Amino acid sequence: MDYVPHVVAWNLTRRCNLECAHCYIAAGPQESAATELDTAACLEIVDQLLLVNPAPLLILSGGEPLLRRDLTEIAQYASARGATVVVGTNGTLLTGERIAALKQAGVQGLAVSVDSLRPSYHDNFRHRRGALADVQAALERVRAARLDFIVQTTVTKGNRAELERLVAWSADQGAVSFNCYFLVSTGRGATLTDLAPADYEAVLADLARWEQTYRGRMLVRAKCAPHFMRHVHQTDLGSPVLNYQTRCPCGTQYCRITPEGKLTPCPYLPEVAGDLRAQSFADIWRSSPLFRQLREGPLGGKCGVCEYRALCGGCRARAFALEGDVLAADPSCVYEPTGDTPLLEPAREIAYGAEFHPALVWSAAARERVARIPSFVRGVVMERVEAWARRQGRREVTPELLAEVRRAMPIDFSKREPFFVTDE
Repeated sequence: MDYVPHVVAWNLTRRCNLECAHCYIAAGPQESAATELDTAACLEIVDQLLLVNPAPLLILSGGEPLLRRDLTEIAQYASARGATVVVGTNGTLLTGERIAALKQAGVQGLAVSVDSLRPSYHDNFRHRRGALADVQAALERVRAARLDFIVQTTVTKGNRAELERLVAWSADQGAVSFNCYFLVSTGRGATLTDLAPADYEAVLADLARWEQTYRGRMLVRAKCAPHFMRHVHQTDLGSPVLNYQTRCPCGTQYCRITPEGKLTPCPYLPEVAGDLRAQSFADIWRSSPLFRQLREGPLGGKCGVCEYRALCGGCRARAFALEGDVLAADPSCVYEPTGDTPLLEPAREIAYGAEFHPALVWSAAARERVARIPSFVRGVVMERVEAWARRQGRREVTPELLAEVRRAMPIDFSKREPFFVTDE
């Protein structure tokens, strides 16, 4: 299999104006820029990444990435060369000027953290009074700038009862997605008490139900909990969630760059695959023993015999954090495989990250336009476009047809996702 880094998360800094209780990178105000990659090194890494995948989704994060003065320079360099760039931020530093600069630099969207609508909880969790009010004010400015944004929430015992309200609030704010993160015991998160496995099941069942409720308006996703796929498969075989091709994508379709230039399988799995100060991105991605282990190694324990292992496979970061083995069974899962059920495969002919072989004629201009779509969604996009074209009796895909498809779809992320980088 040809493994492609479709999504790369980049922790540009450990510096942060907050000191969040769950931070996997243990960022905070006490950190310095001394060990960070400088601007020139960052731009060189962008070039190396684009040699392996010319159209990745690049997530610039931290710490707090807005504390890097060269954030817009890095973003503009990457976006101008084919990457789709988004920024992950705690939201408190998003002034109108910063939002305008990010948009001018080609940033396509923001991921903003909101853990509660109660200041007493959010501000305490983020270790700064007024943090929630600052984020809410920032989102008003983001909406005014017409920049897509995602709301990200880490579920804990303290906000579990508030999740439904948070999902509804996120939709009302105009978020394109609500991402519910499940704690991985790494960084400062290692000191927090995680949900019990039974609570995982209850939250995942809720998320699967809300995914149906908000479909066509806002995506609802579980992060660091691939057993979400089992819940969706059991309750809604028509869900677009099942376009995702799993096991856990860390080290197969996804990786993380640390502030110091280390490459790891994902932000929550700190085991180092290689050092970009000494090795090229391509060499590490293609030859690292750790990446090869994640791609080729058999899953252990009940994950290895589970009929959902091709759809789910468990969280590899949590297995490493709690069991010390990237291939161990995910301890957060209560599901017990039957042992006599055939392996369940993804239900879609074309999955996110898969290559699509066109059956219709695509004009050169149409091909050029879809080439700017992130690689992980391009195949799904092209399949949907051809299906629409056939229903209209069309035999060639042109920019005009792409515009027709866009106009025919509701203005929401779950439908416009494939095209949000095609408008100029």
